Amino acid sequence: MSRPGSSPLAVAETADHAANHDMRWWILAVLGVAQLMVILDNTVVNIALPTAQHALGFSNADRQWVVTAYSLAFGSLLLLGGRIGDIFGRKRTLIIGLAGFAGASAIGGASVNFPMLVTARTVQGAFGALLAPSVLALLTTTFTDLRERGKAFAIYGGIAGAGGALGLLLGGILTSYASWRWTLYINLVFAAIATTGALLWLKNDKAANRDPVDIPGLLLVTSGLFCLVYGFSHAETTAWSNPFTIGFLVVGVILLASFALLEPRVSHPLLPPRVVRNRTRGGSILAMLFASMGLFGVFLFLTYYLQETLKFSPVKTGIAFLPMIAALAGMAQVSNRVLLPRFGPKVIVPIGLLMNAAALYLLHLVGLHSSYVSHVLPYLLLLGLGFGLSLAPSFSTGTLGLRPHDAGVGSATLNTSQQVGGSIGTALLNTLAASAATAYLVGRAITPASLQAAAVHSYTTAFLYSSLIFVVAAVIAGLVLPRGNMRALSGPPRTAPAPIPGRARA
Repeated sequence: MSRPGSSPLAVAETADHAANHDMRWWILAVLGVAQLMVILDNTVVNIALPTAQHALGFSNADRQWVVTAYSLAFGSLLLLGGRIGDIFGRKRTLIIGLAGFAGASAIGGASVNFPMLVTARTVQGAFGALLAPSVLALLTTTFTDLRERGKAFAIYGGIAGAGGALGLLLGGILTSYASWRWTLYINLVFAAIATTGALLWLKNDKAANRDPVDIPGLLLVTSGLFCLVYGFSHAETTAWSNPFTIGFLVVGVILLASFALLEPRVSHPLLPPRVVRNRTRGGSILAMLFASMGLFGVFLFLTYYLQETLKFSPVKTGIAFLPMIAALAGMAQVSNRVLLPRFGPKVIVPIGLLMNAAALYLLHLVGLHSSYVSHVLPYLLLLGLGFGLSLAPSFSTGTLGLRPHDAGVGSATLNTSQQVGGSIGTALLNTLAASAATAYLVGRAITPASLQAAAVHSYTTAFLYSSLIFVVAAVIAGLVLPRGNMRALSGPPRTAPAPIPGRARA
């Protein structure tokens, strides 16, 4: 029996938490593998694209769609994926997401032509949108003790922050020593490990939010995110003045604004306003949005610089990012377990973002003959420390205080800000870099030396603008995030209702 005054939903939520609690560290390992698979896929395939293009014979214009198809499906369906997890349970959606992602990866790896590869990438993105919110929601509901939560989110934040760089290394190794197809096949290994762990250690969560689905809100936000992501992708390959670019971006903004106006007025909103109105969560979501814009200036253009200017191989490029990963992982532990509980996000997140800004400003000073050891490595270490102080804690504070029945859609909102930020950053920085290269060549003879100098100028321009983006992110985080340590921000502890005795564990 439940305690008097306890709702059946609250009783079920507590019982599910108790069922998962004993195996929580094994569950963290499962969720880490699943998250790593999704994060890796953003960069591991990019390294293999030139080889895949040569093998399947598609054009440079088509090549972009291998990336865009995944981004469109993933970015536009994240909120729906989070809501599905809230309705049907996160264990089920996690396993379905893993199986679907693996199946799409297998089809992509076996592709015999361009349409087959793009279709597989689209399906990958759709199942990724189902998978990613479930991972973060399960982490949020499994680790509720503040000290353990700090440790768990430090590990998760380290994986999320370092996954892109690890993807560069893994993509380089697989492309160089195996085949471009293995950049997709490798997902079957990750999915098999995570699925086995989920079946062994996760319990079927019954604390599902079974309110009616907000169909108008779902259509508005899905269409709006699709238009927004497509508009930025189109700007990257054409121009900001292109009519299709303008049209999709304007329609996307209108649809998302309509969604924001609709949600407070419906009985069962897809995204309850309480999820984002909390200053801790809202500030973390905004910090994630802007930081993700600048993050792509690191991975994208620094990869270009290392490979095209310093003539690093793909494998050596991946290895060059390892010091940043080590710094990020170490600082993520310190920030989540020591600094965040004591000082709160208002202090450490802006400091981390300003460290990122400083590192990218210094990186913009590199030249044609700069040394990796003296001109790149120190700033990569500073970037790692900055990401460990900013991005890693944002995953914890961005879901802080969510009730279990809001965890799926809340996690999806944080993931959406990261994905949309990445799309904006990629399009914006690519456009600025291309314009800088064109401007550099005006009045100069077109020679191999001048072309190489123009390329370096485009990379350093992207680093400079990325630095400015991180400054803006720091200012926004400093203004929006509230004062107080984690215990104060999380509010008074809730008295949990007693679990149902003898509840069967599925």
